[in-house]
Amino acid sequence: MVQRVYEAAQNCSLLKEVIIATDSEEVMRLAASRGWRAEMTSAAHRSGTDRVFEVAQRFDADVYVNIQGDEPLARPEHLDALLGPMSRPEVEVSTIMTPCPIHDISNPNAVKVVVAKNGRALYFSRSTIPFDRDKTGHGAIQYFKHLGFYAYRRPALERFCSLPESKLEASERLEQLRFLDNGIDIYVAETPHNTVGVDTEDDLLKVEAMLKGL
Repeated sequence: MVQRVYEAAQNCSLLKEVIIATDSEEVMRLAASRGWRAEMTSAAHRSGTDRVFEVAQRFDADVYVNIQGDEPLARPEHLDALLGPMSRPEVEVSTIMTPCPIHDISNPNAVKVVVAKNGRALYFSRSTIPFDRDKTGHGAIQYFKHLGFYAYRRPALERFCSLPESKLEASERLEQLRFLDNGIDIYVAETPHNTVGVDTEDDLLKVEAMLKGL
C-alpha cells in the first residue's frame, strides 16, 4: 500500500521531492530497502497535518503536500488537481473532491463537502450535505465526497499547528474544520477519480477488488 502511494507521488511532475513521514520502524526499514526517502517523526501526532509540520521544520518549501499512506488508489491526477488552486497567490490551503457515489451519500465514513462558486469550501461533514429538504432525490442534488489530500502554504501550516483543536473539529472528528473555524479558507478542486481510504479490513478487501478490476 505504501509503495502504491509513494509511486503515485513520484509520478507527479509538479512535486519537487517526495518524503515518507512515519513513526513506524517497519515503514522506515521498508523505505530503506527500496531506496525511498523517509523521515522518522513523533508518535504523539494527532493528525497527518501535524506530522507534515514536523517534517517541514527540516525541509524548506513554499507549498507542502499531505498524501495519506492509506490511499492506495492515489494517482498523479489527484495531485495535479490538488495543486491547481495553489497557482492563485491568495490560496493558502487546497484539497480535492469527487462526485459522491450513491452508496456513500449517507455513509458517515465518506466525508461530504459543499463548495462556493469560487471553489472555497463552505463546510465539510460526515452528515449528508446539502440536506434534501423537499425530497427531490439524488439526481436533483449534486453531492461531493471529500478526498483527504491537502496542500498548504507554510504560514497556513504553521498557524494550524499552533491552534488548539476547534469545537467543530472535535464534533465531526475532521481536522480540516480547524482551518475553517479559524477563518483560514480551503479551496477545493474537483477530480473524476474516486479513492477509498483503507481504515478497516473491509476497506482493504474493497480496494483489492477495485485494483483487480483495473
